[in-house]
Amino acid sequence: MSTAAAPTSRPGHRAAPDRPGHRAAPRAPFALDPRAALVLIAVGALGVLALWWKDTPAVVGAAGWLTDASRITGLLAGYAAPVLILLMARMPPVERGVGADRLARWHAFGGRWMVALVAVHVLTVTWGYALTDGRGLIGEGVELVFHYPEMLKATLGTLLLFGTGAVSARIARRRLAHETWYYLHLATYLAVALAFSHQLVTGADLAGGPGQAAWYALYFGTAALLGWFRLLRPWLLDRRHRLEVAEVRPEGPGVVSLFLTGRRLDELGAEPGQFFRLQFQAPGLRWAANPYSLSAPPHPRFLRFTVKDLGGHSAAVAALRPGTRVRAEGPYGAFTGRRLRRRRVLLLGVGVGITPLRALFETLPGELTLVQRARRPQDVLFRVELAEVARRRGAAVHELLGSREQVGDLGAALARLVPDLAEHEVYLCGPDALAQEAVRALRAAGVRPGRIHHESFSF
Repeated sequence: MSTAAAPTSRPGHRAAPDRPGHRAAPRAPFALDPRAALVLIAVGALGVLALWWKDTPAVVGAAGWLTDASRITGLLAGYAAPVLILLMARMPPVERGVGADRLARWHAFGGRWMVALVAVHVLTVTWGYALTDGRGLIGEGVELVFHYPEMLKATLGTLLLFGTGAVSARIARRRLAHETWYYLHLATYLAVALAFSHQLVTGADLAGGPGQAAWYALYFGTAALLGWFRLLRPWLLDRRHRLEVAEVRPEGPGVVSLFLTGRRLDELGAEPGQFFRLQFQAPGLRWAANPYSLSAPPHPRFLRFTVKDLGGHSAAVAALRPGTRVRAEGPYGAFTGRRLRRRRVLLLGVGVGITPLRALFETLPGELTLVQRARRPQDVLFRVELAEVARRRGAAVHELLGSREQVGDLGAALARLVPDLAEHEVYLCGPDALAQEAVRALRAAGVRPGRIHHESFSF
């Protein structure tokens, strides 16, 4: 993920960040608590299991056990599909409360389970029917696919789902560009649509009554929310705010700050630490909406996003020209001051992860220490800006430079820079591998897990 901040003068002129009195007043919109979200998902799953329980007075014989296992796994997979879509529907209360990186982890975890449920469903229904009909597995499979209603569409949907699962595996994602993976992943929507009618036509637990009504409500409600938050709402926001590129400013090797201007930006309700998904209306960029974080507090007239060249998309962003239109979705993210519970705060930025911390450093209350972890001095970002904010706020800024071998134990290095490290609340942001190392080091140094707020770049 990249980042955004707001200058206090027109683009092209460096200036100290605005004083608090010049910023838009922050709002306090509703945010869904992560525990409440998990409870809602679990209650829904129990309701789905209740459908099977209500219609199953007894299970007899091997064929019965296998057939009922297929019913249970089919129901749970059918429930999981819209839930996984809703997790990534970019609903602001959910993204704001749960956090986009956590939602992405839940989505990936749930996706693996859904593929496993579908695989077990296919195997058990074929095996159970084969025992009942006295056929072999292959013969029964052919019979099911070609002679049962809606099964051809369900089979195509299953194959698409398995293909999406394959390209989403970690080893495959490393070999695919983000944009390529994203477009392949869209096949999931088609897979769910193809399987929907199969569930209603052949699912004994959904044949009329409240179960069928609930299934229609779940799927059509998901489609409506997806259409609103992923299509219609971004279009309306685009017409309202009319964002465009005002300036692209170099910040360091392979790093630029992107300044956007537009109308009524204070009405966006953005908070320091949040991010937007930006879709640049330029060749090669207009079909991808990538996440970029605010690297300074939001401003009524400007937003700034700091972008590191990590691939084709981010490299093309550095070449954007002033006047390029930008479609924005957001603001999103729970990596904000709402999480703060203690007065002593450590902001730890690893690599380009310094970007959202730049905004938080200027706005979080309390006694702040910012540590920027980088391999080389030229990789340090915002050195002048951070020094000015630190001077004005009486905060501390440190640079932790060198390779892993040169720095040594990260927890020990941080303890030398930050007295009473274990008593601090920590905001941590950076690439996954380095950030996970930092989490382990902080916990080893005595920082409680609940005091470590981590923003990932992997979603």
